[in-house]
Amino acid sequence: MAAKDDGAQALLRLRKVSRSYGDRQALHPIDLNLTAGTCTALFGHNGSGKSTLLRIASGRDAPTSGSALFAGRTVAEDDPVVRARVAVVGDTVACYPDLTVREHLELVTVAHAVDGASAWIDEVLADRRLSDHANALPGSLSSGQMQSLLLAAALVRPRDLLVLDEPEQRLDPDARKRLAELLIGEKKDGVAVLLATHQAELAEAVADRMIALEDGRVIERGTPAAVLKKLGVRS
Repeated sequence: MAAKDDGAQALLRLRKVSRSYGDRQALHPIDLNLTAGTCTALFGHNGSGKSTLLRIASGRDAPTSGSALFAGRTVAEDDPVVRARVAVVGDTVACYPDLTVREHLELVTVAHAVDGASAWIDEVLADRRLSDHANALPGSLSSGQMQSLLLAAALVRPRDLLVLDEPEQRLDPDARKRLAELLIGEKKDGVAVLLATHQAELAEAVADRMIALEDGRVIERGTPAAVLKKLGVRS
């Protein structure tokens, strides 16, 4: 039986992907395979190349060299297949200041033609502990609630690949536990998850594979437990 990250079965396949910005090499050539129902965690300090790799994987940036394929297609943000099947929770907050929490989610469901959107929005609001803030504007939310809104916006739309850049940021311990449960549920539903995180405990809880980066280079890869042990990191 092939391994879960076998390239022949990969939903997301990166081959010798690198990224330079002028004279700065932000990401050295890297290979990555990600199949449905699995999670790969990217681990490293700020500036290690995690966010660059996520932007390439989601089509928000193009590699300087190498190839990035999703479902056999070149990854590009304006590709209709990528837009329809790849959900992203980025490292920046982008909300409309005059739209309520519910209206933000309604906008996402309209863009993706989600059936039964109203009931589904209610369910996601409850799951993310935002029901009491459904009519609130973004400016009134705490940083943790804002992060929950970004996650909710990814959950109300269809997705085969979920790309998350440090989603544990600004979440309290209870919310982090629920985030881990959410991502485990996504895997059970057949969603592929690519996750950048600083939190070893989250990576061990949800990831099948871990890639440790430093200065844009892969320094370790394997199971989270094995990589963290090599790095001398305790979860």
